[in-house]
Amino acid sequence: MKTPNHYASFGLERMAERRNDTEWLDAMFRAETTVIWPLWRAKNFVRPGEEPQAVTLTSREARTLVDAGAELLFVGLTHSVAHFLIDLSHMDEPSRSPILGGRGEFVELRSVGSFMSRETGGMLAYGKAITYWHSRHLFCGVCGAPTEMREAGHQRVCLSPDCGISHFPRTDPAVIMLVSSGDRVVLGRKAEWVEGMYSTLAGFVEPGESLEEAVAREVEEEVGIKVANVRYHSSQPWPFPSSLMLGFYADALTEDINPSMDELEDARWFTRAELAGGGAGIDRRPRSDSIARRLIAEWVDQE
Repeated sequence: MKTPNHYASFGLERMAERRNDTEWLDAMFRAETTVIWPLWRAKNFVRPGEEPQAVTLTSREARTLVDAGAELLFVGLTHSVAHFLIDLSHMDEPSRSPILGGRGEFVELRSVGSFMSRETGGMLAYGKAITYWHSRHLFCGVCGAPTEMREAGHQRVCLSPDCGISHFPRTDPAVIMLVSSGDRVVLGRKAEWVEGMYSTLAGFVEPGESLEEAVAREVEEEVGIKVANVRYHSSQPWPFPSSLMLGFYADALTEDINPSMDELEDARWFTRAELAGGGAGIDRRPRSDSIARRLIAEWVDQE
């Protein structure tokens, strides 16, 4: 088995069978060892610095916030310790509250995730993704009526008696692929990325499409190259905002690059020596917590 990617496989027992057991959930919430992770509008609460640290709350602190209108979501257990999320999105400036004031700030996970351990990063990613989903499903997509949180935060139910449909968290599947031809790979860059950064190609899977078909279609759409021998590498939860990245390698059948200006600012071939630092290289590689970085690094290390 491959080593899991960042934000994945962080030892969580999700305990789905307990999400409706209110007595058990209450006991877990009141336990002295319980850990509560604050979030605000899909941002995580972190103490900044050279090595940012995620800030957690005690059950007593969280109870005060819940009584004031915060929403509590059950995450699961790690090493028999219960973990909850507390969503403070109803507050205008939660970091100034008496409980949170001076302890940290709410930040985008993109800015700190690569500095976190696997377990902490996974918890923060979980929280960001599920609270983002809640924020986008406050009303029923079928009839427009308000919805209410159920299943300890893993379901929303339409409150209209004429509808009552259940909504569940959604994840958007996306393929991400490194396309090679001999000792070269093609990388692209978007205009909004930091200057000098090139990365693997990627795109969302469309309805009625296999993953392999999505790889071939996205590569041809983005750079005009046809591919074959599409092979799976690994997957990664990517809560920016709610994707599951499915990593692949593929072999190029053609080599002329014709980048789509709607998708990319530039695309070109890079040799293994360039990417290993033995030649011109590239100014910036994908971020270290990304599957894109791993796909490139493992290809560079191949014989």
